Amino acid sequence: MSTQGMVATSQPMATAVALDILRRGGNAMDAAIAASATLCVTEPFSTGIGGDCFLLYHEAASNRLFGLNGSGRAPIKASIEEIGGRGYTTMPERGILSVTVPGAVDAWQTALERFGTMDFTEVLQPAIQFAQDGFAVTEVVAATWQMSESLLASSDGARRTYLLNGKAPSVGSCYRQPNLARSLKRIADHGRKAFYEGEIAEKIVRFSDEHDGLLQLDDFALHTSDWVQPINTEYRGVRVYEIPPNGQGITALMMLNILENTALREMVHLSAESVHIYCEAFKLALSERDRFVADSTFNTIPVDALLSKQFAKKQFSRIDPDQCLAHPPVSGLPHHRDTICLTVVDENRNAVSLINSLFWAWGSGLVAGNTGITLQNRGSGFVLEHAHSNSLAPRKRPLHTIIPAMVYQDEQPILSFGVMGGHYQAMGHCYVLSNWLDFDMDLQEAVDAPRFLPEDGALKVERGVPYDARIGLQNRGHHIVEVDAPLGGAQCIYIDWENGVLQASSDARKDGCALGY
Repeated sequence: MSTQGMVATSQPMATAVALDILRRGGNAMDAAIAASATLCVTEPFSTGIGGDCFLLYHEAASNRLFGLNGSGRAPIKASIEEIGGRGYTTMPERGILSVTVPGAVDAWQTALERFGTMDFTEVLQPAIQFAQDGFAVTEVVAATWQMSESLLASSDGARRTYLLNGKAPSVGSCYRQPNLARSLKRIADHGRKAFYEGEIAEKIVRFSDEHDGLLQLDDFALHTSDWVQPINTEYRGVRVYEIPPNGQGITALMMLNILENTALREMVHLSAESVHIYCEAFKLALSERDRFVADSTFNTIPVDALLSKQFAKKQFSRIDPDQCLAHPPVSGLPHHRDTICLTVVDENRNAVSLINSLFWAWGSGLVAGNTGITLQNRGSGFVLEHAHSNSLAPRKRPLHTIIPAMVYQDEQPILSFGVMGGHYQAMGHCYVLSNWLDFDMDLQEAVDAPRFLPEDGALKVERGVPYDARIGLQNRGHHIVEVDAPLGGAQCIYIDWENGVLQASSDARKDGCALGY
């Protein structure tokens, strides 16, 4: 808790950087971008400047919420025919064909120019220093790094950048990334042009050509981020805001609308009854996501219909309290034609929820030449079917899993938060919020509570889900699988306007922490 400013990130180094920015007079946006850049160095499997960025920003002066879509697009040369002609029936999950144009750097500069008070040189300096001088490898980062040794060893650039004699760095070791430091220094000195129009773009395109990829200089030169109108729904007396499609935030909102029809407050937390309800609502929302969520400049997406309370009631009526739905369930509408999250609140109560991501751990698995830049694999989210909303097309954005969130009450922001973890994110948004609102947990309890996720025909549960709940869920037809790795992570800041206090929680599933002053 604190009274002036607050930061919550998945790495103590990034939290400390953002807090220092606030103490030196920077605002929430300055601090968020500095933290995001630091995480690109200190948590390299989750995020990087070769990835994308989405953010929500509450500007205190105007009392308005702004959304920024900083996701990249498919190359101009990308098409279903091009990928199919190379022998693929589905999008490659890794490798050069899964790479889309990185959007993070442009998003950072776009946001900083509109709402920041510092320039790129100031906010990127801590990240440059960590990359150049080294950073301490923390436990969760080291564990993921070690599990990825075979992936990193399969590419020359990744092997040279991220392995030492074929091995991942150990916990507590100091790791340096001089090539990434040079790239960050060029961006700090020359802004987005250094990335999208200069030497860095040329090196990435040259690397793409060497690996039979599709990227061209025009793909970088034409890239822009977009300011977007956040979408929202009401749940238990608060209003929850998300980024619109191509982001999957609408999935969380649809799930909340379904849950609003339930009596969760009367159920036992982590009982078979409550877990079943969460899972069924998630599956119904996910089915609509997979059918409709895509780049809205290429498709007409029925956002109002998907978020209507009437549709939510219809979806809720499909839930059988004693039997699980097939996965995935059929869409309920009539037919029509690894990741980091962070949040910062400053003394003026500007608030930002920002997510920066490579998608899967280490993205495409490729590092572009000597740039030190890991390229994301967001293109793997496209579908190779012409009739599908999310079909691959030139300069199209894919369905995106990263979703920052903001919660308002009586026209004021009260919660800035995010839940990381790929497809878990929509479930995580709803579960953390419901723990807080329906089960009266404090924010740390809401984040720490054992998690679960219906995926790949199974109900994945963390170790803390009770035995009797598992039996009750099995009796409802769920196939229970206990996972070794934790499900996602979360960072939250609550603004207590009455007492003038900020309260934050940082997920123990990650290495991070929350700090304020």
